[in-house]
Amino acid sequence: MLVDTVPTVNAAKTLPCRPASRINRACSNRRVIIPNAHHKDGGQARRKETESVAPEEPSKIDKRDVCESPAPASRPGSRRALTAEVQSPPKGLFATLASLGPGMILAGSIVGSGELIATTKTGAQAGFWLLWLIIVGCVIKVSTQIEFGRHSIAWGETPLTSLNAVPGPRLKVNWLLWYWTFMTMLVVLQQGGILGGVGQTLAISRPLTRYGAEYNRLQDELVAIRIELAKAQDNAETAQLQQQVVTLSSRLAQCREPRDPYLWAAILAAVTSILLYFGRYQVIQLVATALVAVFTLVTILTLIALQTRADWAVRGHELARGLSFHLPPADPATGANPIRTALGAFGIIGVGAAELIMYPYWCLEKGYAKFTGLRDGSRQWIDRARGWIRVLHVDAWASMVVYTFATAAFYLLGAAVLGRMNLDPEGPDMVRTLSAMYVPVFGSLAPLVFLSGAFAVLYSTFFVAAAGNSRMVADALGLFGLTDGSQAARTIWTRRISAVWPFVALALYVFVRAPAAMIVACGIAQSAMLPLLGGAALYFRYRRSDPDLRPGRIWDVMLWVSFAAFLVVGVWSGLAVFST
Repeated sequence: MLVDTVPTVNAAKTLPCRPASRINRACSNRRVIIPNAHHKDGGQARRKETESVAPEEPSKIDKRDVCESPAPASRPGSRRALTAEVQSPPKGLFATLASLGPGMILAGSIVGSGELIATTKTGAQAGFWLLWLIIVGCVIKVSTQIEFGRHSIAWGETPLTSLNAVPGPRLKVNWLLWYWTFMTMLVVLQQGGILGGVGQTLAISRPLTRYGAEYNRLQDELVAIRIELAKAQDNAETAQLQQQVVTLSSRLAQCREPRDPYLWAAILAAVTSILLYFGRYQVIQLVATALVAVFTLVTILTLIALQTRADWAVRGHELARGLSFHLPPADPATGANPIRTALGAFGIIGVGAAELIMYPYWCLEKGYAKFTGLRDGSRQWIDRARGWIRVLHVDAWASMVVYTFATAAFYLLGAAVLGRMNLDPEGPDMVRTLSAMYVPVFGSLAPLVFLSGAFAVLYSTFFVAAAGNSRMVADALGLFGLTDGSQAARTIWTRRISAVWPFVALALYVFVRAPAAMIVACGIAQSAMLPLLGGAALYFRYRRSDPDLRPGRIWDVMLWVSFAAFLVVGVWSGLAVFST
């Protein structure tokens, strides 16, 4: 079932620590009590019965964590039931590929808001200048993503529980969870923007009112004229087309916005609420992921086909400019700089801040921690943990390759087509403007090709993000003390939040009515969250890392580089917001 994803901790068991390392030797004379998560006090009463349990020392947190971390997920019951869930990690390429999943789920969900909307919008505003930033934004986050996943496998903790252990000011929970709460509020705003994009997609392809159909006809005519204007060579023809654009734009400005996108958004919110509540997840996610894969492939092939058309081809000097690590100049007409949009895109392209936290939840659901087994410090457990962490590495890097190619293709299409046509995807016509990217290749079939794929990627993003965020919010309720934090409470609240989430997103879309701006605003908040998560990853690495599972020096360098990039983007985002 969809909502049965947060791991339960095994019934209390007394286990000896393994004095095989410096840290384990420090606790070799005491026993470990693994608390029962179903007990209302979280096992505190049982923990008091342990021998020589010292209070937590921030400077020596490894000792406590190595000896007293909760075990990975398991069904309640006997030790035999736990043993039955232990699995050896796969060996060989095909067996490893068959064990992948969490990263591909993220790849199928993040293509919507980040790649399809924010990335193409950045390309439309900045031209080819920021291709380097888009690629860096995809690659730089993987090391942090893997560190979060490694920590969940090693300790069997949910990500928010781990983040709550990071030192710093506390008010019921620590400062990181308070900022996560603020960011999640903007994530709902982002979800409203995505829902609006899906509503626009269906309103264009299947208008519900007669007025909506006429509005679509005028908008399609305007887009067609703008495309002809971009290709015009003769001055007289250019002047005539410009006059037509002015006339038709004035006519549309006097028209009221049709209700069709909002009607479709309301229908989708209701359907999504029902699907999430009753847990019909597997089939929809499978179909949506397949559609996303097909649409991404079509986009890459469109970019390749674009090279056969001289007017639209991406030229060598433009590609070199995009990889030159320079910033774009200000728009001479408006004086605006597209760097704010780029920063928003950086926060949500690839694995965004929200997905970095969400990824370990998918790893726990997939069973990586459960398959590793009860943390007993034995050589067998260490070998299993190392093996499943290797699978985690392959999962994360393979998904990175998929969404990086998709992201670069979307950006180049936005720069090559929308940028040259001076079209900026925004407002009620965001989806229609995005569909213009496919006109040079598919002609009159472009709307059909784009709208089919746009519905798949946007709705898949909306659906999966709603499911994942509902799990995180249900987990957070326990940490804030609003529930008892038990598995039963998380299951109940996950279903309730899943049912309400789509309607909250709908209300925000109806109130704000600016899908692209809603998505970019959340992206900026996620950009500010990135350095905080990068710092948390370093804390996990150096203060809560199992000595038997620690990575090498090269990995440490990657984590520090990731943190440095996150810090630059986070400060940059803050300065951009305040300067605006």
